[in-house]
Amino acid sequence: MKSLLNCPAPAKLNLFLHVNGRRADGYHLLQSVFQIIDRSDTLHFSLRDDQELHRTNDIEGVPAEQDLVIRAARILQAEVLRRTAAMPPGVNITVDKILPMGGGLGGGSSDAATTFMALNKLWNAGLTREELMALALPLGADVPFFIFGETGFAEGVGEDLQPVAAPDCWYVVIEPGVACPTGQIFTSEHLTRNTPPVKMSDFSSYHANRQDLRQFGKNDLQQVACRLFPQVAEAVEWLGAYGDARMTGSGACVFVAVHSEEQADAVLAKVPAAWTGWKAKALKRHPIIAKL
Repeated sequence: MKSLLNCPAPAKLNLFLHVNGRRADGYHLLQSVFQIIDRSDTLHFSLRDDQELHRTNDIEGVPAEQDLVIRAARILQAEVLRRTAAMPPGVNITVDKILPMGGGLGGGSSDAATTFMALNKLWNAGLTREELMALALPLGADVPFFIFGETGFAEGVGEDLQPVAAPDCWYVVIEPGVACPTGQIFTSEHLTRNTPPVKMSDFSSYHANRQDLRQFGKNDLQQVACRLFPQVAEAVEWLGAYGDARMTGSGACVFVAVHSEEQADAVLAKVPAAWTGWKAKALKRHPIIAKL
C-alpha cells in the first residue's frame, strides 16, 4: 500500500464539561462526554522514497513543523524505529481543513489522531488502539479520544475514557467568528474549578427514555468564554431560542441538539449572516474505522 486518501478527521462536541479541580502540576481535572459528529477535515497520505515527513499544503497560522499532524507522524515514526530498528518511509500529508481553529471542535487533535491511525496502517506498524492512545497523550488530551473512536465519558485530564451511549440526534453548530485560546480560558480567575464529580450512570440515566434533548450538566468554561468574547455569548443566547444551546470545549463554537435534519435545516435558515452555521449528525464510531 502506497497511499491512504480521503481519511476523515471528524469534529467532536463536548455534551457537558465539568472542571472538578486542578492538580499540583497545573493540569485541570475534568469530566466530559465527547461525541463525534459527521463534519470532518480530510487528510491524504502518500509514502515517499525517502524518510522525510512533509505537509504539502499551507494552513494559515500553522507552520508545518508546529502542526500536530507532523508532530504525530514524528512520534509514530520514532516508535516504529524503536520497535523494529528500521526507519519507516517518509510521507506526504495533505490536510483539507474545514474545521475552525479555536472552535472547541478538536480539529487539530482530530487531524493528529487520524495521522496516527492512518500511518499505523500505512507503515504496517501493528500498534493497538491503546498503544496509539498512550503515544498521542503528550499532544493533548483530545487526541487519545479520537483514537478511542466512539462516544466517551472522559475523566482525569480527559485521557481516562469509557464508552457511553448518548442521544442519536442532529446538531446545529454556529461558528461565532472568534477563536478562543484554550490557555486563556483555563487560566482565567473567573473559571469555576470545584464542580462536584458525577458518575457515568448519572449521564446515562438522565438521557434514558427522554423525549426532549435538554443536555446534562453544563460547560464550566462557557461563562469564561462568554465574558472574554461577547460573540460567544451572543451565539449562545440566539441559538438558545431553539433548545438547550451551549458551547463546546473551550469554545468558541456553540451547538444545539435537534431531533431531525429537517429541524436543523429550519434553524440554519434563520442564522444571521454574520455567523457561519452548519448541521451535523451524531456518530457512534469514528468514520475512519471502516476504512482501515
